[in-house]
Parts: sequence; structure tokens; C-alpha cells
Amino acid sequence: MKGLQPLFLGIFGIFAFSWLGLTVVPNLQIGSLNPQTDDEGGDVYPSPVSGMAVRGAQVYAANGCVYCHSQQVRPDYGGSDLERKWGDRRSAPRDYIFEPIVFLGKMRTGPDLANVGHRPALQEQGAATPTPAPGASPAPATAAATPAASASSSLGTSPGAAVTAASSSPAPSVLPAAGDQPAANLATSAPSLVANVKELTAGGQPLPYTAAWHHRHLYSPRSVSDDSIMPAYRFLYQKRHISGIVSADAINFAGDRDEKVEAGWEIVPSYDAKCLVAYLMSRDQAHQLKEAKSPVIAAAPGKEAQK
Repeated sequence: MKGLQPLFLGIFGIFAFSWLGLTVVPNLQIGSLNPQTDDEGGDVYPSPVSGMAVRGAQVYAANGCVYCHSQQVRPDYGGSDLERKWGDRRSAPRDYIFEPIVFLGKMRTGPDLANVGHRPALQEQGAATPTPAPGASPAPATAAATPAASASSSLGTSPGAAVTAASSSPAPSVLPAAGDQPAANLATSAPSLVANVKELTAGGQPLPYTAAWHHRHLYSPRSVSDDSIMPAYRFLYQKRHISGIVSADAINFAGDRDEKVEAGWEIVPSYDAKCLVAYLMSRDQAHQLKEAKSPVIAAAPGKEAQK
């Protein structure tokens, strides 16, 4: 009996110290973090995401996306995440203060998604306008003056036809690195699914990481990446007869050799699919933080190093 008392005290001490070290101390260190602001009280980061993105996080969890994708960019001494352009700085606790459940993840069967909403297919000025695929008929389009306006506009097109239109801004061909420019689709609005002319390649496919690209990727991963091992989430979409005109939400598979949609049919996303894409488009840790500065990039001869 005398030996039981020290045993119980030892077990209690182990659990008590574990609780203090893993729960109490971290909460004291980072539990009261607030968004970062500049000296004038502006430039607030991070900000709460939209309601669609909140529901999208639940869809993300329910479909097990966290088992294959992480959402944490490791520092340069801890891995090659920065070299892979998954972010331009390491992740920090402040990045997650508005997320009740943080999907850090530990498996990387697929790429890290911490900045997937900041890998847009915004185009550089001066490139040639994409040309329609053979036999494709151009659809009407509205030229947008700003990326936000461009993101909110969509083109109606018949299934299997390339979406082409004249635009006042030339369509670019070179994609920026992660963090160079803001995402083309705002997380606070339902992402446009039928890509406008600025979000199409010369073959009529949506450029990587636009909302239209995400929907194609979810519905048919091999249509955007030949060697993808990601399962298709077709149950989040509906294939239906076209009644009247093509839905503005219809997914465009123009230029794809394997994925075809029969004439008179269209594929449209469910509300959960739209929310999931809104959540992915909200993944953005590109904002500079005082506690997590970007690593210094080696400067070219005669030029100063950039941070």
C-alpha cells in the first residue's frame, strides 16, 4: 500500500506537467493573438473569411482532404516548402487565429494548400490573346477593368466549346509565383465557374488555381493533371439536361481530350462544391508578418537583395 501513493502521485504529476506544457503554456503564449495592423491601424491581417468559406472548411474536413494536404509552410531550415513556391514565408500562429479548427495536416500526398488561394492565374500584360480551338464558336464576354471585376464576370458557352472573346486587356501566358498577386476570385463571393477570357489558356482550359480550375480538378483530377492520384469528387456535382440556355455555373471542359460532355448536357456544382472552392480560394498566407519575415533572396550582380 505504501508503494501505491508514490505511484499515483507520479502518474498524476506526468499528466499534470503534460497538460501544462501542451495546453496552458501554449495558450498563454499565443492564445491572445490579435490581427496585425500597421501604425495607422489599417492593413489588418488576418481577416475573417466569408460564410461560404466557413462551410467550405466543413466540406474539406468531411471529405478527408486533410489526409493528403497540409496547410503549413515550413521555414527554410525545416524543409523545401519555400523553394517549391508553396509560400514566400513560413506559416505563423497568427495566420490561424480566425480558424476554429486548423487543418495543419502532416501528410503531403498532394501539395501544401496554405497559399493555394494566392496562386492565381492572373496574366501579365503584353501577351497574345488566346485563340479558339478548331471548330469552337466564341461566346460573348464582358471586358473587366480590374482583377475583381474580371473574377466576378462569367461567360456562357456550349459544353465542349472553347470560351473565347475579345478583351480590352491582352491575355497573359506566364503565371506569377505564389504570393505575387492576389487571387483572381474573391472568397467573399461565389466564384465564377466558367472562366472568362483572361483565365483561359490557348487551348481553352482554365489557368491553374482559378475557381474554374478548382472545379475541374475536383470533378476530374486527371483532366488538369495527367499523373494525379487524387480521387474524383463527382458526387459534389450534378450532370443534367440543359433547359433553355447553359447555366452560368456549368463547368467548361473545352480543350480536354478525355473528359467530354454530351450535347444537351451540362455539369453544375452543388452548393457544397462552391463552398469548398471558396474555402480553397481563401487560403492565403502571403501577407507579411513581423514575426515571420520572408527569407532574403540572393540578389543578382549589381542589384540589392530583396526580402
